[in-house]
Amino acid sequence: MSFAPFDWIDAEARRRADAGLVRTLRPRDAEPELLDLASNDYLGLTRHPEVTAAAAAAAHRWGAGATGSRLVTGSTALHAELERELAAFCGFEAALVLSSGYAANLAALTALSGRGSLIVSDAGNHASIVDGCRLSRAETAVVPHADPDAVAKALGAHDGRALAVTDSVFSVDGDAAPLPALAEVCRSVNAALLVDDAHGLGVLGDGGCGALAAAGLAGGEGTVATLTLSKSLGSQGGAVLGPARVIEHLVNTARTFIFDTGLAPAAAGGALGALGVLRREPGRAARARAVAASLYGKLTAAGLTAVRPDAAVVSVRAPSADAAVRWAADCRAAGMAVGCFRPPSVPDGVSRLRLTARADLTEEQITAAVATIVATAPRQADADLS
Repeated sequence: MSFAPFDWIDAEARRRADAGLVRTLRPRDAEPELLDLASNDYLGLTRHPEVTAAAAAAAHRWGAGATGSRLVTGSTALHAELERELAAFCGFEAALVLSSGYAANLAALTALSGRGSLIVSDAGNHASIVDGCRLSRAETAVVPHADPDAVAKALGAHDGRALAVTDSVFSVDGDAAPLPALAEVCRSVNAALLVDDAHGLGVLGDGGCGALAAAGLAGGEGTVATLTLSKSLGSQGGAVLGPARVIEHLVNTARTFIFDTGLAPAAAGGALGALGVLRREPGRAARARAVAASLYGKLTAAGLTAVRPDAAVVSVRAPSADAAVRWAADCRAAGMAVGCFRPPSVPDGVSRLRLTARADLTEEQITAAVATIVATAPRQADADLS
């Protein structure tokens, strides 16, 4: 009798293929051949010579890896410096660096909630927030997207410790959360506010200091931020920022911090180098927003349906999942990389092209990008066949 415990995977693969949801890995070349509107390199710092030099210098001095968890051998003076610099730049009392933004959200949500507490989560939140809620063992109320009244209703129905969590800028459509209204709701019921500023850091606020600083909420006693070093800072890793007592609590209780190997020194060094560039060239943040506004204006003027961007993400609607895949492939064939978001990555089931508005894009590149997207857009007849 044959033993085939993974035969069920074949049925799952057929289901994905029938739905047009197959995903594949596509290794990129070291030297990019395509115009990049797909990555999260919002400020164009991943290949900046100061950033790569800082990463290389850190690896030479501290080694290729952190060698252990942060509480054993994985903390270096470089990690401590990065935490001080991040906290100061974003306007918080303290920071804690982890191996990824995903780990940072898991750490914050699980350590700041627990059995008997309530988490109120926006329906459009990132998968790392969704998973953090699931792991927290707290009661979780998922509320309609960007709806402070719904958050207030959910928090008001709970008697005990509570936390509201939201992205600052939502990764699918690039719209911003109503942070001041959410903060007021949380203050009114003595709840904490946790904001994932992955897509706000480097793009929003004066000089790119982030969405919470822009909203006047950075450093608040009841406010905690998470962020990633892999987008505007062009490196890798994540961090939690907040009051010092919150950060100390995470050091002692957050499992994705305690039991994970520390961030590689090269990544910490690269992020520090990027912060240095951003401090010296604060105009990069405004340029990223201007590029996003230009892309949106030109695409909608050409008749495409796009969401007005609040930061650096420009979302262009596609008529179907299959059409979105073909559209992205046609853009690639024409020399440009774009993101393609399909279910289950999109909470509303609407497939899109997701464009990154990078600060280092020239006006000529913006014009060329728009021309390519418009020329390859699916025809309605093709969409009807999907």
